[in-house]
Amino acid sequence: MAGFWFQQALLPGGWADGVRMVEQGGVIAAVTAGTAPEPTDERHAIALPGLPNLHSHAFQRGMAGLAEVRGPGEDSFWTWREVMYRFAHRIGPDEMQAIAAMAFVEMLEGGFTRVGEFHYIHQDVDGAAYANPAEMGAKLAAAAAETGIALTLLPVLYQYGGFGGQAPGPGQKRFLNSIDGFARVVEASRAAVATLPDGLVGVAPHSLRAVTPESLSFVPALAAGGPIHIHIAEQIKEVADCHAWSGQRPVAWLFDHADVDGQWCLVHATHMDAAETAKLAASGAVAGLCPITEANLGDGIFNGRDYQAAGGLFGIGSDSNVLIDAAEELRSMEYAQRLAHRARNVLGRADTPSTGRVLFEGALAGGARALGQKDVGLTVGAAADFVTLDATQPSLAARRGDALLDGFIFAGQRMVDGVWRRGRRVVSGGRHIVRDAVAARYRLALGTILS
Repeated sequence: MAGFWFQQALLPGGWADGVRMVEQGGVIAAVTAGTAPEPTDERHAIALPGLPNLHSHAFQRGMAGLAEVRGPGEDSFWTWREVMYRFAHRIGPDEMQAIAAMAFVEMLEGGFTRVGEFHYIHQDVDGAAYANPAEMGAKLAAAAAETGIALTLLPVLYQYGGFGGQAPGPGQKRFLNSIDGFARVVEASRAAVATLPDGLVGVAPHSLRAVTPESLSFVPALAAGGPIHIHIAEQIKEVADCHAWSGQRPVAWLFDHADVDGQWCLVHATHMDAAETAKLAASGAVAGLCPITEANLGDGIFNGRDYQAAGGLFGIGSDSNVLIDAAEELRSMEYAQRLAHRARNVLGRADTPSTGRVLFEGALAGGARALGQKDVGLTVGAAADFVTLDATQPSLAARRGDALLDGFIFAGQRMVDGVWRRGRRVVSGGRHIVRDAVAARYRLALGTILS
């Protein structure tokens, strides 16, 4: 049992002063506001719940910055994808673990305490199956165990190279599975995370480009009640190709052919018309937004203003991990809306004027739902996953309550001072406790991959 005391903390009902929290067995056992610290309590100025990172491809952290070179023609998501394919085909299991551990260290340092790993490298470099169907997933689980981040592993069903069951290309051979093979991957993934505290498994049909209607129909049973994630409508070309194949846009087609509800997360729902926006918002599903990556890839801008007005749920993800920072993801989400509408505080609400508070609490609730996390926040029964901010940062000076969140998200950088997972401190002074060892293995792995 451990006791913590915070001058200010963001509780489910809002900000409170003088908050004492008791952790027992990794779970929050008691929360009391307006009280003095006990003599043995660990004391901090500002506490927030850790945020869920609902969409990550951890291995792509290793190629961050390598695709920022213009090719002979116009660059796009599709040319970036070719770079990603070449990088993915040089990664073995040991390199996967080393890169994922580095990404997870940076996620924890950036304020994320759970990650949804959208994982699609299932086969060996020649496309042959590993003896363990979840060989690579087990390496992701090992990286999570070393760093302490909570993991929702989302093995990906990937079968085809385009809408309507088009043949896959050579760059996709490590991703492919039959339905039976994928069922074995899911089963082995459950074994891989079984020893992780709070480890969960969902399933992820990669996209409507990579599955057929028939194979998509198997997904709910394989999910067994866990989360279901899918890439959807990320690119204009993707929308056009879907329409050419089916006569419908991707989100409209999905709602007409699957029972989309709160079990689902639609990642990169960037290009939706008004009817699709309203339908997703009313469904209980979560829009998985990755503003930094979506800007990096030139995807476009999510229809955030109308989606929020319709009451839609959202969460944030670091996706390609070109840069990992929870506050910057939230800032980028709001700034994209400001650029699109030539306005300010677009996602602030009349009942919650602080834009930072709206963004943070929205990402917390939506991300938790998308990753299957039942209890979340600084509340009794939830895992003791929390973040403290460095109160000496100039942008937090003389602030209280929501102004702290606005300062954290919009007015500073790297303000996370401490991070606890299940009550164990994993980040101190802004650095993960195993950063040096993880970074050394990461450098060796990158040396092998890029040599």
